[in-house]
Amino acid sequence: MPTTAPHALADVTASHSTLRRFLHGLPGVDAVGLEARAASLGTRSIKTTAKAYAIDLAISMVDLTTLEGADTPGKVRALGAKAVHPDPTDRTTPATAAVCVYPDMVAVAKEAVAGSSVKVASVATAFPAGRAALDVKLADVRDAVSAGADEIDMVIDRGAFLAGNYMKVYDEITAVKEASGAARLKVIFETGELSTYDNIRRASWLGMLAGADFIKTSTGKVAVNATPANTLLMLEAVRDFRAQTGVQVGVKPAGGIRTSKDAIKFLVLVNETAGADWLDNHWFRFGASSLLNDLLMQRQKLATGRYSGPDYVTVD
Repeated sequence: MPTTAPHALADVTASHSTLRRFLHGLPGVDAVGLEARAASLGTRSIKTTAKAYAIDLAISMVDLTTLEGADTPGKVRALGAKAVHPDPTDRTTPATAAVCVYPDMVAVAKEAVAGSSVKVASVATAFPAGRAALDVKLADVRDAVSAGADEIDMVIDRGAFLAGNYMKVYDEITAVKEASGAARLKVIFETGELSTYDNIRRASWLGMLAGADFIKTSTGKVAVNATPANTLLMLEAVRDFRAQTGVQVGVKPAGGIRTSKDAIKFLVLVNETAGADWLDNHWFRFGASSLLNDLLMQRQKLATGRYSGPDYVTVD
């Protein structure tokens, strides 16, 4: 489904007052009920062939990420090689969805994954704080796109959002969307800084109204990142948005998802909340680095009956 077509809710963004009225008119979140449902879905038992399918699906949904000041071209090339062939000894292992890097490493990553299905995603807009003027943010995006980025991960201005200046946030997202061109846009809320579930719901709808192709929980750079509860809330939002507009938007939990067990719990959330249409890496991603190693070890365990140990897979 296209994510740039006019939709049934376009009139709510006509002015600051109409946008505020809409966002504050969304149903309040029952925090106890939300957390209880997320916990309940996390107890589902997935075994044998279903587990093997879930592990391969999770591998294919990983945005393999390195976002450190010490990143080097060599590290990014190694990450790209791992994204294309996560387990060099078993070519049946699916490739990851993407590699995610800073804009200055996009060209290196693009070369490393050339000829494969792996996309190159780039964080932009003064990631992770987002504290920069709009022209600086847009230059950041254009640099990444011109270097070959297939996807842009932007951060919203949390200060503006928390101050209730929703139209400023909306206008920045739409400007970044335009600057991204053909690249898909993931809008990061930094849910750990939004304080309440009501704010996460409002941010989700705001991002989708502004044209996000994905809504994303976190940068991975703060204390609280992706949780089952905040991801469940965002999955409800994309489900309801499609029901009202016909536009499908993806979800990307990022930060703190480190084990196969965790990843499978999130896949259960997807299936039970948004539905099977989102069980595809075009619509659901994991922002992660260490997660892939655990998925590979669990995959090897299912294939051989024994653990190969953490030294069997590359350490990122």
